[in-house]
Amino acid sequence: MAFSDVKEVPGSYGLPVIGALEDRFDYFVKEGTEPFFTNRIKKYNSTVFRVNMPPGPPFFSDPRVIMLLDAKSFPVLFDLSKVEKKDVFTGHYMPSTDFTGGYRVLPYLDPSEENHTKLKGFCFQVLKMNASKWFPEFDRATGELWTALESQLAQNKKAEFDSENLQMCFNFMCRSVLDRDPAAPGPASLGTDGPSHVRKWIGLQLAPIQSTGVLPKVLEELTVHAAPLPFLLVREGYDKVYDFFWTYGKRALDAAEEQFGLKREEACHNFLFNICFNTFGGMIVMFPSIVRHIAAAGKELHADLAQEVRGAVKENGGKLNMRVLESMALVQSTVYEVLRIDPPVTFQYGRAKQDLVVESHDGKYAVKKGELLGGYQPFATRDGKVFEQGEEFLPRRFMGEEGEKLLKYVWWSNGPETGETTVHNKQCAGKNFVVLMARMLVAHLFLRYDSFDIDSASDSKVVFTSLVRATF
Repeated sequence: MAFSDVKEVPGSYGLPVIGALEDRFDYFVKEGTEPFFTNRIKKYNSTVFRVNMPPGPPFFSDPRVIMLLDAKSFPVLFDLSKVEKKDVFTGHYMPSTDFTGGYRVLPYLDPSEENHTKLKGFCFQVLKMNASKWFPEFDRATGELWTALESQLAQNKKAEFDSENLQMCFNFMCRSVLDRDPAAPGPASLGTDGPSHVRKWIGLQLAPIQSTGVLPKVLEELTVHAAPLPFLLVREGYDKVYDFFWTYGKRALDAAEEQFGLKREEACHNFLFNICFNTFGGMIVMFPSIVRHIAAAGKELHADLAQEVRGAVKENGGKLNMRVLESMALVQSTVYEVLRIDPPVTFQYGRAKQDLVVESHDGKYAVKKGELLGGYQPFATRDGKVFEQGEEFLPRRFMGEEGEKLLKYVWWSNGPETGETTVHNKQCAGKNFVVLMARMLVAHLFLRYDSFDIDSASDSKVVFTSLVRATF
């Protein structure tokens, strides 16, 4: 590569403070996330450019980021020989450690830090310890979900999936990893308030970098995006959830101390974060997305999924297990396509360890040591130069030998789907677990229903208008 081939990264950060405030206003108020990026790609004729990312001044750190918005440049964010992952889980902004008991939890650690190996090993151990519970507990939780939705439909002619899904996901995770129903009476019982406590705790941490969808945009810009929100607002709810994990997480916390040498208190805050922020937080985004995309795909896909699921289960004597799930090629491809087109985690970041060159489809760009790189994943995973009809939902995209080759460009887990998560990288510890849960949701949905419809006018929530029970 000739030195003359390398360009300066286009774009500008503008005047100090003013430029960042202008970009933040454009991002949240004037344009919105995807138009914000699309307009700058057109302006600079490049998918790599400099821009200020939220939240920025006056109360937040340096907002300057080099954004990578295509499938060729994006993977540098996973290359640990080139980027550092310390404290960049949410970009240049990091929520106060007050939200996590005073500890820097696993997502904010770089793999070079000793605690990263211990804490990620602990995550793997929790998954291993509870593997026998995934299938029976998910069957139980989704059974309760369908019953609640059918009751709503009978009474109101419609049923809101999102709210029932919150309780289903929380119940499933608590019963699986804590051996305890969160609503069961007894010490530290959460009743049905667990999901609400967790959502508020997550929401305050992410408020400076997300739209709430509740307040008017300009008011939101002057309040929640302007300054960090204090942990004090959610402390009571967090303490209740923490007490629940501390009381009933004995098996996991014993393992953290005995096998990984972790302090019990630190392990508990990490345990809670992994289950509530990462897993529960991901499921309540991903499951509605799966339902929405399958609903929009139409009755032909519904029929094909139902046929595949029921045929595979019937051949196994009516039982759903891992072996049966692995035989469902269309279910698996459908889930991967949802994760491609609508990844539950949209941003990734990394800080350059040294001077380096980032290559996009159209150019090579010089990056200086210490500069923050960021990527908006949906642009990378819908890249038309990698995915034919990248903006379209094609549920059979990943079927067959050629389809499987495309999995290396599916990055929802902070790494390629073909990669392996280890204690030495930042790929999601629950990568395989999340895909398993998504496939199980689709399988259970079509074991119970032939087809379903949702309210197409509802953009923010999934609202069922029909659930057609299975006919065998």
